[in-house]
Amino acid sequence: MTTVTIRAFTLADFDNAIALWKSIDGLYLNEADTREGVAAFLQRNPGISAVAEDNGTMVGAVLCGHNGRAGHLYHLAVAATHRSQGVGRALTTFCASRLLEAGIQRCNIFVYSNNDDGVKFWARDGFVAPTTWEVMQKRLA
Repeated sequence: MTTVTIRAFTLADFDNAIALWKSIDGLYLNEADTREGVAAFLQRNPGISAVAEDNGTMVGAVLCGHNGRAGHLYHLAVAATHRSQGVGRALTTFCASRLLEAGIQRCNIFVYSNNDDGVKFWARDGFVAPTTWEVMQKRLA
């Protein structure tokens, strides 16, 4: 990972991030993943999301924010050419350090159960599936 740099995600990264996210099996975008939606997310959570670049080319991206109590990671993606090189871990480390600076002590990730690579990555990174609660969701629109 010698040439890969990690920096804060800005709205200027949106188009490249969308293209990367769409290229990843098991990662699904939703109605909130518009330029306006991501802009609002970044504005509410400045400097917490991250991108990875290799010689100016985006090779990883993740959205990260918090609600004042817990952090949340969304859409972690690393280009196939840069997997198993520590890029995903570097992105999550960036986000975790920003969450800790904000006083946030816990972080959640939502991963589709059929995303085997994603489930394995998060388990290796220390995330566990809670056994005492379940996530439930209701679409409002």
